[in-house]
Amino acid sequence: MKDVLQAESPALAVTEDARHSRGAIGRLVAVREAGIFGALVALCIALSLASPYFFTLRNVFNVLQGMSTIGIMAIGMTIVLIAGGLDLSVGSVLAVGAVLTARLMTYVGVNAWLAAVAGLGAGLAFGLVNGLLVTRARIIPFIATLGTLSVGRGLAFLLATGPAGVASNVPMRDAGVGFLGAGYVGPVPMPVILMLTLDVIAALFLANTVLGRQIYAVGSNARAARLCGISVERVLIFTYVVAGGLSALAGIVSTGLLSTASTNLGQGIELDVIAAAVIGGTSLSGGEGSVIGSLFGAAIMAVVRNAFVLLGMPLHLQTMIIGLVILLAVGLDLRRR
Repeated sequence: MKDVLQAESPALAVTEDARHSRGAIGRLVAVREAGIFGALVALCIALSLASPYFFTLRNVFNVLQGMSTIGIMAIGMTIVLIAGGLDLSVGSVLAVGAVLTARLMTYVGVNAWLAAVAGLGAGLAFGLVNGLLVTRARIIPFIATLGTLSVGRGLAFLLATGPAGVASNVPMRDAGVGFLGAGYVGPVPMPVILMLTLDVIAALFLANTVLGRQIYAVGSNARAARLCGISVERVLIFTYVVAGGLSALAGIVSTGLLSTASTNLGQGIELDVIAAAVIGGTSLSGGEGSVIGSLFGAAIMAVVRNAFVLLGMPLHLQTMIIGLVILLAVGLDLRRR
């Protein structure tokens, strides 16, 4: 039986020998992260030479705060991609979580933290639906999540409909929830602390738990993982639920920062989230990647955008260069594989 399983995929070492797998994955991740971090450092040095304002404390924290939403969502996207999935609905789920939270507080009078829990619950529910569509309905992830993207965006408009019957932005001015998006701990913005904390937790989870190793195994070879006794469907559903919950959390954080939940919040952000994961070394084919690498990928994108602001370059060049970076990252991944 062992020979048959090994014939299916060498990646079964993930489940057959946990310590060997963890070491192999750790070495691979370390090499990737070192290269990505080196690129980030080189980019920062070049920008500091081009603009004296880049390495000011205020600008550094502005860059970190600006990337926090994408950084939080990239954690969930990375886990989904590692398992061999794809989630295009994260931007709409972000909007649903934000608008539902703000509506319950503003129009219904629900306690702020209970409203935030409801917003998180909506994100988890969307993730569960995505997971069931992929695993039970057998719809390919691209189509399934593209459909829930449209459903979520429409639901955000419906939830934002005010007493006058017209869809609008929903104000949210609770000091406690607002602290998640606009608060500071010393000089450090609260969203940055939240992003880094979640990133560390996710990295430890993927590297040191059975479920974390199963996610890599499913992404490497789902059929072989199933023969090893792994419940592939449950693993995939779990990854989509995590992605949905983190997207809703990012929406609540964004609402706290802006003091309002916009109906177009997060529109198109799914491309930035996928780009952060891909630039960070996560393979679109599944089985490889790390949340630390995705954090560096999000940082590279944030630094590039900040460079265009500091250097006064046109917006369309920013969009073009981000697209070229994505193509380069995917091309290098395919070349390596």
